[in-house]
Amino acid sequence: MLLFGAWFTTTNVYKFAKGYLTYKVSASKPVEKKQENEKQEEKKDPRPVKKQLYSRQPEIGEEIGSLYIPKLDATLPIYHGTNEDELEKGVGHYADSVLPGEKDNSVLSGHRDTVFRKLGEVGVGDMLVVTTEAGKFEYKVRKVRIVDADDRTVIVPKPRAMLTVTTCYPFNFIGNAPDRYILSAFLVTSELNEK
Repeated sequence: MLLFGAWFTTTNVYKFAKGYLTYKVSASKPVEKKQENEKQEEKKDPRPVKKQLYSRQPEIGEEIGSLYIPKLDATLPIYHGTNEDELEKGVGHYADSVLPGEKDNSVLSGHRDTVFRKLGEVGVGDMLVVTTEAGKFEYKVRKVRIVDADDRTVIVPKPRAMLTVTTCYPFNFIGNAPDRYILSAFLVTSELNEK
């Protein structure tokens, strides 16, 4: 029994030491290789680094731009935030989403009985144009969905520049509407302002 215990202990110490040394040696190599790869990438890609579109994050309640809907010939002001104060004045920009034109999902919301009264007429293939201090961004509607009022999939991150426009649904519902009308649009053109 003692011999088995001694053998078991020494083999485990040996395996532990070998594993620890292997880990230490291999852990230092990827960092060196990564730095080498980054240097090679810098040499290969002479393109300038992409500039940030916005110099600062707007304050809640601040007007950040406008939404033009060509199909409705309507231009609507966009305010940062989706509290009742912002939605009473125009379209609200969901503060936890990116600003229009940036890569990811920019979310705009409005009341169905005020700014988005005719949003149901907008469908797949229609354009949405957002103008901000950063420039003019044209989005093309690729999907129209009706979801439950509690559905949070409309505010999830996206791998490319998207615009999600939401309002309550049905449009003629009296009281708190049970659903949301969603337009999902992807960025097709950008005209950036000179800084």
